[in-house]
Amino acid sequence: MLAVAFLRAVNVGGTGKIAMADLKALAAGIGLGDPKTLLQSGNLVFEAGAKSPAILEKLLEKEVEARLGLKTVFMVRTGKDMKQVLAHNPFPAEAKNDPGRLHVYFLKANTTAAAVAALNAAIKGRETAKGKGCEIYINFPDGMGKSKLTHAMIEKHLGTRVTARNWNTVSKLAEMT
Repeated sequence: MLAVAFLRAVNVGGTGKIAMADLKALAAGIGLGDPKTLLQSGNLVFEAGAKSPAILEKLLEKEVEARLGLKTVFMVRTGKDMKQVLAHNPFPAEAKNDPGRLHVYFLKANTTAAAVAALNAAIKGRETAKGKGCEIYINFPDGMGKSKLTHAMIEKHLGTRVTARNWNTVSKLAEMT
């Protein structure tokens, strides 16, 4: 089974530095097959065998801290999960017309429709969040860089840790699985 591991808060703003070559070598060293990375933002695609996403998350978090000295959170999705992420996109026009402003937030734990509604109520700009479960889609019509919607605010309202990738990156990772 192919899987994708998303690392939270790596190589962003000078914090959580990790070389993708080191991440690939670590993955191979702990028995994950044919590891590949995409971009420098902490995206790892690999053959997971029969290991569940939860087991893989714990393994990767432990090994990255022990071997590379980086304490971070991993969100792992199977290839099947990634195809569902593409299929369940509630913003198809935005994905087609402006994919760099549509982001998928991968959550460490499930969230509820009520939590997403509370997040939308707290948003002060034109952003819109939709979804439930372990993925939330947020459209940033004015761009993420101009938004007042922060990861801290998103995590507070959803009640779990998150990491985001834009639609272009999500699509490429899904293709790799």
